[in-house]
Amino acid sequence: MTGPTAPREADAGCDAPLPPLSAVIARHDLQPRRALGQHFLLDPSLCGRIAREAQPGSPAVILEVGPGPGGLTRALLAEGAARIVAVEKDRRCVAALGELAARYPNRLEIVEGDALAFDIATLGCTRIGIVANLPYNVGTRLLLRWLERVERIESMTLMFQKEVAARITATGGRDYGGLSVRAQWLCTCERLFDVSPRAFVPPPGVVSTVIRLVPRATRLAPADPDALDAVTRAAFGQRRKMLRRALRGLTPDPQALLERAGISPEARAETLSVAEFCALARAWLALRKP
Repeated sequence: MTGPTAPREADAGCDAPLPPLSAVIARHDLQPRRALGQHFLLDPSLCGRIAREAQPGSPAVILEVGPGPGGLTRALLAEGAARIVAVEKDRRCVAALGELAARYPNRLEIVEGDALAFDIATLGCTRIGIVANLPYNVGTRLLLRWLERVERIESMTLMFQKEVAARITATGGRDYGGLSVRAQWLCTCERLFDVSPRAFVPPPGVVSTVIRLVPRATRLAPADPDALDAVTRAAFGQRRKMLRRALRGLTPDPQALLERAGISPEARAETLSVAEFCALARAWLALRKP
């Protein structure tokens, strides 16, 4: 089964058009593998829309994770990406992408390997744009790794399962949690658009959402990252309870902690802003000092 074919664009230095993706998939026997969480995005108009949102001509280098047969890769190149480093785990796809790299010399580099083991520091620059249709099973883990290196990143245009995207961008309510706080503390987070399962081969059982994260010049508020993680875990671990009860696992005197942070003891985790969680983290560290 194959999806729509990509436009028959040609590189400036080559007269022959690129073969359609359907031909590339057939030649390399690229039937998606469930074990790798593969759902290929082949719709050229949708790939082009994602590429335009990523503004690939701005960062010095684009990191693409899990490009598969290269539908989004083609779109990024067409939108002016000067250098793409594509990390792909599936050796079959690496071979197919190699053909595309040969057509775009010095613009596309293929790295065979696991994106979870790839250190973006090896790219050697601080203007990295990350663009990816992320595998559902590792998307959150990849985002957390990139947030640890956020000073090297210019922007991230990422596709997640809709429920995960909602958790990243939520500012309150039931979707709001530790992931929301961590991401929004370091980045502005914007939900762009949803993607129907029918856009993929094979169709997943869920709707996907494309979001954009842009690292802040300075963190939203001062906080120690480990302390921030500790207070968010405690608060959201018992999210239905008032904070005076939810924080008992963090400190023997939640009342004193909340008073120092200027937060009502009757508040619940899902009503606090990111700045208030930062204040709570600072207060917790201050009270722990001898």
